[in-house]
Amino acid sequence: MFLPLHDDNAIEHIKFPYVNYALMGIMICMFGVQSLLPADQFRAVVMAFGMVPGILGGEVKDPLPWFPDGMSLFSYAFLHANWMHLLGNILFLRIFGDNIEDALGHKLYLVFYLLCAGFGGIAHLLMNIGSPIPLVGASGAVAGVMGAYVLLYPHARIFLLARLVILIPVPLPAFWMLGIWAATQFFYAFAGSDAPVAWWAHIGGMAAGVVFALIFRRPGVVLFGGK
Repeated sequence: MFLPLHDDNAIEHIKFPYVNYALMGIMICMFGVQSLLPADQFRAVVMAFGMVPGILGGEVKDPLPWFPDGMSLFSYAFLHANWMHLLGNILFLRIFGDNIEDALGHKLYLVFYLLCAGFGGIAHLLMNIGSPIPLVGASGAVAGVMGAYVLLYPHARIFLLARLVILIPVPLPAFWMLGIWAATQFFYAFAGSDAPVAWWAHIGGMAAGVVFALIFRRPGVVLFGGK
C-alpha cells in the first residue's frame, strides 16, 4: 500500500497552475452539489451526465434527450461516486497536474485534460459495449496526466506514504511509482477483475496522455528529462 504525498518537481514556466486548481475546484463543487441530492436524484444525475455505454450505443434509453450523448465523454470526468473517489483523484491531480500544466501551458493543458478524459471514456466504452452502468470520475483524465508526467519527468522524486512496518514517507523515482501503477492497471484489465474500477478508462487516458504530451509540450521541454 502506498499513498503519494508530493513531488520535488518545481514548476518553471508558469507562475501558478490555475487551470489545474480550477479543475479540482469544479470537481469539488460538482460533488458538493451531488452530495446534497436525495439518493434517487443522485442516481439520475449520474445516469444523465455520466458516460453510459448502453446510451451511446442505443441499447439503453437516454434519460436526458436534450443533452448530446457525446458530451458525456467529457462530463463524466467531473462527477464522482463518493468523497473517497473524489479525494483520490484530487490528490493525484494536485501532485502531478501542476507540472503538466507547466510543460504545456494553461490553454493546452485544459485541452489535454479534456482529451484524456474523452479517450479514457472511449476506451471504457469499447470494452463495455451496451453496459447500462455509468462511468463517472476523473481517473481517466488523471491517468493521462500521470502518463504525461512519467514521459516528461521520469526521474522526479515522488514522496510516498508507504506501509512497511509502520507508515513512513519514502522517496521513489516517478518512473517506478507510476510504472508500477500502470502495470497494475494492465494486469487487472486483462485479468477481468470484478472490482468496480474502470481499468480501461485508466489505460485509454494514460495512452492519450503520452501521445498528447508529445504533441502539446512547449519547445524546450525535453522527453525523459525532469530531475
